[in-house]
Amino acid sequence: MNFSSKLLENAVNEFSALPGIGQKTALRLVLHLLNQPNAEVEKFSNALTVLKRDIRFCEVCFNISDHPVCQICNSIKRDKSLVCVVEDTRDVMAIENTGTYQGVYHVLGGLISPMDGVGPSDLTIDRLVERVSMGGIKEVILAISATMEGDTTIFYLYKKLKDSGIQISTIARGIAFGGELEYVDEITLGRSIATRIPYENSLAR
Repeated sequence: MNFSSKLLENAVNEFSALPGIGQKTALRLVLHLLNQPNAEVEKFSNALTVLKRDIRFCEVCFNISDHPVCQICNSIKRDKSLVCVVEDTRDVMAIENTGTYQGVYHVLGGLISPMDGVGPSDLTIDRLVERVSMGGIKEVILAISATMEGDTTIFYLYKKLKDSGIQISTIARGIAFGGELEYVDEITLGRSIATRIPYENSLAR
């Protein structure tokens, strides 16, 4: 792509580095911003700066939050004995959109992937084990995408938690192998959580 301005090219390159944004889309976004009043562009830029500077992770579940403890963990309406373990914040949002789950969460911050150099110590697995050991948790739902990395992570979590005395379940496989939770429709995802099965049952197959 030929650019008439180096400044334009640099801006397009930055936008196209974002996931799912090609150069043509990046160019449209940059040109759109150029046509906006300075105040609007500064508002957009400031929102990103403040986000990066002030965002934090919940001290309990590691979901993205504005406060030390997120709204879900702080809610008296949520069932604290039921913990849904997910890969990242996008999965929390996907499950919340179903409107069917009233427990709390634990965000791993990724999946075990030796090929990518991601091991158990790079995730919040030890903090999950610590949460369970503190008592009060009756069930952990492993709501993790059906991928090779997801299955590896689920099996590792099961080994870490199986002697804790709690129920360990996985979402029903109404989701195709290789599918990611954030792209599953709300009805299918909601039913997958509602019809979850004990993890031991999946091992027996």
